[in-house]
Amino acid sequence: MGKAHCTAILLAGGRGKRMGTAQSKMYLLIQDKPVLYYSLDVFEKSGVIDEVVLVAGKGQIPYCRREIVEKYGFQKVKAIVEGGAERYHSVWEGLRVLEKENKKGGYVFIHDGARPFINEEILERSYEEVCKSRACVVGMPVKDTIKIADEKGCIHMTPNRSLVWQIQTPQVFAEELIIPAYREVIEKEQELLSQGIQITDDAMVVENVCGCPVRLVEGSYANLKITTPEDLEIARIFADEKEL
Repeated sequence: MGKAHCTAILLAGGRGKRMGTAQSKMYLLIQDKPVLYYSLDVFEKSGVIDEVVLVAGKGQIPYCRREIVEKYGFQKVKAIVEGGAERYHSVWEGLRVLEKENKKGGYVFIHDGARPFINEEILERSYEEVCKSRACVVGMPVKDTIKIADEKGCIHMTPNRSLVWQIQTPQVFAEELIIPAYREVIEKEQELLSQGIQITDDAMVVENVCGCPVRLVEGSYANLKITTPEDLEIARIFADEKEL
């Protein structure tokens, strides 16, 4: 049996709020190339990923097309769409591109463009797992002891560290699982919000709507998310050492 068709939905609409910059963090430079370039480059060269749907920020489609996709010659980018107010809105805009094609049997890799150090080994491990389980997320066991706080800011409990993972992306799902699940979340959005349910990652969508087990796949401690100026400095140091 041949490899299933795999689409990467790459979220590129992050703002620079916590970064303290007017420019989107996706376009800040690491070794003279924008943050967004690096994950796109991995997908372009990957034997796992067949195509990419790039989800840009508000008003950023022309810039993404001209300064990222065309400038660096990324051939796998099949569509650039504008994202929404929240992360899950942006994911849905990407999924709608696939929904219109009505393909069967494919897999979707949902990845944050602010994580530039994704690599082929992570993609291969994720693909192997999603073919078996239909739903998996990349992450790493936490290094630090974690405390759960109460509403007064006091320690409520200490979970077993061996069971606690720091979740990363990509998060990977069978198309026939994730598209209907996201559609239901969007349709019931106000009801979920009224219940205090905040959708912060894609696994939550599958967990809440489908009740489907989501497997954990080992990522990398280097697969960091660039959110603050300190993250960007760490990424630059890491890139220098790796000579990307």
